[in-house]
Amino acid sequence: MEISTRTSNDVHIVAIAGSMDSTTSPEAQKALDGVLAAASKVALDFTQLDYISSAGLRVLLGAAKTLRASGGSLRLFGLNPSVREVFEISGFSTILAVYPTEAEAVGDG
Repeated sequence: MEISTRTSNDVHIVAIAGSMDSTTSPEAQKALDGVLAAASKVALDFTQLDYISSAGLRVLLGAAKTLRASGGSLRLFGLNPSVREVFEISGFSTILAVYPTEAEAVGDG
């Protein structure tokens, strides 16, 4: 798994590539915690994410709760068909804000 961050307008974008599973989720958690400490608007770029497990979903849920509690927002974009299927089966596609593209995720206020 590889994680990189950048900023677009006032939105922190975190790109996660590879797999987000029980082995890599602690690393993802640590990276997101660092971003959450400094940002209220966060978008996760999943265009290079190949796989997400329930451990990865837990990390996302925790990040979303943290941001909501501080008045922020978490948005996701670029889900491939297999990752999107996990989101739909788990119900996370209705819990989290999922957008098709970065422009939509970042530009929608």
